[in-house]
Amino acid sequence: MIYLDNAATTKMFEEGVDLYKKYACHSFFNPSAGYGEAGEIKKDIASVRRSIMKKLDVLQGDIIFTGGATESNNLAIMGSRRNGKTEYVFSMGGHPSVYNVAKELERMGFVVHFVNLQENGQIDYKHLESLLNDKTRLISVEHISNETGAVNDLKQIENLRDKLSPKALLHVDGVQSFCKLNVSLSKVHADFYTFSAHKFHGPKGVGGLYVRNINNLKSIVFGGGQEEGFRSGTENVGGIMAMGLAVEKIDVEKNLKYVKSLKEKMVSILSQDNHVHVNDFEGSPYIFSVWFEDVNAETLMRAVAGKGVIVGTGSACSSKKAGNRVLENMGFNKQQIKSHIRISFCADLNIEEVEKAGRILLETYNEIREKVL
Repeated sequence: MIYLDNAATTKMFEEGVDLYKKYACHSFFNPSAGYGEAGEIKKDIASVRRSIMKKLDVLQGDIIFTGGATESNNLAIMGSRRNGKTEYVFSMGGHPSVYNVAKELERMGFVVHFVNLQENGQIDYKHLESLLNDKTRLISVEHISNETGAVNDLKQIENLRDKLSPKALLHVDGVQSFCKLNVSLSKVHADFYTFSAHKFHGPKGVGGLYVRNINNLKSIVFGGGQEEGFRSGTENVGGIMAMGLAVEKIDVEKNLKYVKSLKEKMVSILSQDNHVHVNDFEGSPYIFSVWFEDVNAETLMRAVAGKGVIVGTGSACSSKKAGNRVLENMGFNKQQIKSHIRISFCADLNIEEVEKAGRILLETYNEIREKVL
C-alpha cells in the first residue's frame, strides 16, 4: 500500500507505541495522585510541555493537553468568548472543528464574520481588514489549509490585528503545520495555537492548545481541575508521552526539504496529462489538491485504492457531506469540486513509491475517462 492521505492521519512511530505501552502497563500511575510514583509521571508530562514550547519557539505561555484538535479548537474559541457587543472573525477555509463552532456562536446570537478565500486558497487579507474593528474579540485562521495546503501569512494577519483590533485575540489552527513547518510563536504572537498528535506520527486521541496568556481563557469542561483547571479529566499519559517522542524525533527542516522533492515528483508526473489540473499554490509541500476532468473523485479514489494507492477527497471530518465549502469559496464550480483529489505526504515515503502512485493515478484516470466519455 502507498499511503498518500497523511493530512487525514499518519502512521504512529513504532517507538511511540513502545513508549505508550510503558506508560499504560508499567508507569501507569495517575499524575494527580499524591504518592511519589505519580509525582514522577507529572514530571515526565512537564518535560513534554517543554519540548512542545521549544518546537513552537516560545518561552512564555502554557500548554494544555486535550483529546485532540477538535477539543482544542473548541476550547480556544468557546473558552475565550465574552458576553457583550463582541464580534468574531473566522476563515471560510477553517476546518469543521472551527467552522461549526463559529456557526454555533452565530446561533447563540454573537456577531460572526467569515473571511473569504482568494483563488490561491489563502484568506482574502483585504476582506479581513474590512471586518476588523474595536469590537473584534477573536480572529481564528488556519495556518495551513487541510484541503489545499495553502499557507496563510500569520504575520500579515497579526499586523492587521494590531492595527485595527489591538484587543482582539488571535487563534491559529496549527494542526497541519506543527512539526511540518518551522513555527515561531516568538515572532508571530498568536494567543492560541492548536495541534494534534496523530497528524505528526503520534497517537490518536491526544493533542493540545498553546495559550499565551491563561487569563484570556475560561474552562468549558468542569471536573477534577487537571491541566490547571482548563481540561478536567485524568491525563492521557501514554498518549502525551508518545506525542512528546514524535515532537523530539521530527527534524522539521530536513523533512520539509525531502517532502518538497516528493511533491515536485508527483506534480511533474500528473502535469503530463492536459486533462489533469494541479492546484499548486506554492503552499505546504505536505498537501496539494488536483482535479481530474470528467471523472468523479470518489470513483477514482476507490479505483486506485483497489490498486494499492490511498488518496483523499478532502477533510476526513466532512467527507460524507455534499460539496466542499473551501473549494467553492475559492471559485471552483460543482463539477470541478466533484473531481478533486487531495494528495498528502509524509517523510516516510520514498521517491519510487511516489512515482509508482503517480503512474497508477494517471493510468486509472484515463481508464475511467475512456469509459465515461
